[in-house]
This record gives sequence, C-alpha cells and structure tokens, in this order.
Amino acid sequence: MNKLKAFYKKYPNLFAIVELLIFLYIFVFSLDLMGSSLKLFGKGFSHALIQSTSNPFVGLFVGILATSIIQSSSSTTSIVVGMVAAGALTINNAIPIIMGANIGTSITNTIASLPQINRSNEFRRAFAAATVHDFFNFLTVIVLFPLQLTTNFLGKASGIFEGLLEGVGGVKFLSPVKALTKPVVKLLEENLKILLNNDSILPWVLFILSLILLFVALKYMVSSLKVLVVSKAKVWFDKYLFKTSVRAFFVGLLLTILVQSSSITTSLVVPMAGAGLLSLIQIFPYTLGANIGTTVTALLAAFITGVPAAIVVALTHLLFNISGMIVWWPLKKVPISIAEKFSELSTKNKIIPVAYILILFFIIPIAVIYLS
Repeated sequence: MNKLKAFYKKYPNLFAIVELLIFLYIFVFSLDLMGSSLKLFGKGFSHALIQSTSNPFVGLFVGILATSIIQSSSSTTSIVVGMVAAGALTINNAIPIIMGANIGTSITNTIASLPQINRSNEFRRAFAAATVHDFFNFLTVIVLFPLQLTTNFLGKASGIFEGLLEGVGGVKFLSPVKALTKPVVKLLEENLKILLNNDSILPWVLFILSLILLFVALKYMVSSLKVLVVSKAKVWFDKYLFKTSVRAFFVGLLLTILVQSSSITTSLVVPMAGAGLLSLIQIFPYTLGANIGTTVTALLAAFITGVPAAIVVALTHLLFNISGMIVWWPLKKVPISIAEKFSELSTKNKIIPVAYILILFFIIPIAVIYLS
C-alpha cells in the first residue's frame, strides 16, 4: 500500500489519465443505460413526460431548478439528450430546458464568491465577477427565448447543421465507443430482469442507476481533468493570458473543453477577481468562452447516441450560446454595469446575495413549476 501511495505521489498525472478513461467509459455507459431504461417505460411514460414539459416556460424553469440543484449544466443537458435520443422528449420541449440549464449553471460561481462576504472590497469585486456570468445568461434568455418561441430559429438552424454532419458521417463519430458499452448494458438489463422478476420495476432501477453513474462519472472526470489541467493552469491565470479579449475568450473556451465544466473555469477566476488580479472587462469574454466550451459534453453525449434528434438538441445548446455571444459581446457594458451595480448594492446589504441565490435559482422556479 505504501509503495502504491509513493508511486501515486510520483506520477499523479498517470493515475489521473487512467481515472479519466475509466469514468469516460462509465459516462458513455450511463447514457446508453438511460436510453434503454426510457425505452422500457413505454409510450405511457413518454407521453406523461412530454406533457409535463409541453409548456416552454415550465421547461425553462425545470432547466434552471434541475441545474441549480445538481450544479452541473453538463449533467442536465446530458440527461435531456439521453431522453430525446430515447424518444421520451421532443426537440421543441427540450430546447427551453437547455436554455434554463444555461442559467442554472451560473449558481456555482456565485456561491463561490460568498466566502469573501465579510471582506467588503474583495467581495464587491468577486461577486461582480461571479454575477456577470449570471446576467449574461439572464439577458441572453430574455432576448432569445421569445425569438425561439416565435420562430424556432435554434431548432431550424441545428437541424441544418445536423444534416451536414450526417452527410459527412459525423453522426457515427463515437460509434466504436458505444459498441463497447452496448453489450454490457444488455447483460446488466438481462441479469436485473431475472433478479428483480418484475418488469414494471426494472425501468426505474435502470433509470436511477444510470443517473447515479452519470453524476459519479462527471464528478470524477472533472476531478481527474482538474489534476491534469486546472492545477497547471493556475500559474498562467494572470494578465498574460487575459491580455486581450480574444485571448481571454479562448482561454475560457479551451479550458472548459478540457475540464468539461464551466463551473470550474468560471469559479476559478472569482477569487482572482476578489484579489484584484483580474477585472470584469477581462473576465467577461472568458465566461463567454466557458459558456461555449461547456456545450461539448452534450455534443459528446449526442454523438454517442447516434440519434439525429439528440444531435439537433445538443447543437441548439451550442448555437444558443453563440447567439448570446453575438448579441452581448458588442454590448458588454450592459451585463458588466448591471453586475457592478448589483455587487455594490450586495456589499452594503449582505442579505441581498443570499436572497438572490435562493429566490432566483430556487423559489421562483419551484413556484412556476408548481403553479403550472
């Protein structure tokens, strides 16, 4: 045991790579398992699920609440992609949930700013750096959600891109990986069917198991990637990497693609902003890059399924963030000014930031879902 610990200390990256490969397989396996479980539920479950999210406003707040609870838009979007692939959710009903997940994911970096609440100057800078991400997502939804409802521009554009990918064989991108998981899913399904001896319970057991495996896989994929990437990147998170807006954008984009978690990359700069090392002008394009980088997980999940509808949904997440960037990057003064003013107000009254998190991310979504 001591020799193993010594070897781990000497080669932490090697263990991180092995861990990443193991949990990447579990991630793929969980998505495949989820699809199988949803198919077992039958048409009754599909219709009930579609009906529960048929109202786009409810779907939006379902996305906010679900992502706020699990603090991972990657998990929410992967689940949505899995449901669309299994035919349990339509593309039109899935898109508002994806939009809501984009808002919900910003809760993590906002919470990350709270430890500095007793140090006014630091908190003012840190909270502004955290909420600029929030306000960008809020403003993007305010502009694009009505446009989506009236024109379905995201669905139409994503459908065109999916057709192009299908034409060049993009849909088959990860089929070898799926081939490795399919036999294991089938074996597990057959053994559980014998063990449980109850066809009505089997889909629930498989679905719950798939969710647990999905969350565990994402958690440990992120932790292993953190060892490989984030720990090395901290040294470079200074004004050199944030020298220009374009450079900051690509830092956020590439780092989030590598760690597959915008929560990590956006939370990472919050204490740096609190310490006065980074300004909001530098952080804003970085968060835009992180927003686009986080769509890779859903795209990965969609290509694994090989189902065109699932790929369309994943592409809507990407196009939604790109559209928001096109609108608000030239108008960056709007979200930055709102974040600065709200931060100043929150510094004067420390109850405001806590109330903001509870009301915006939990109370309002729960009330909308319950009343609807």
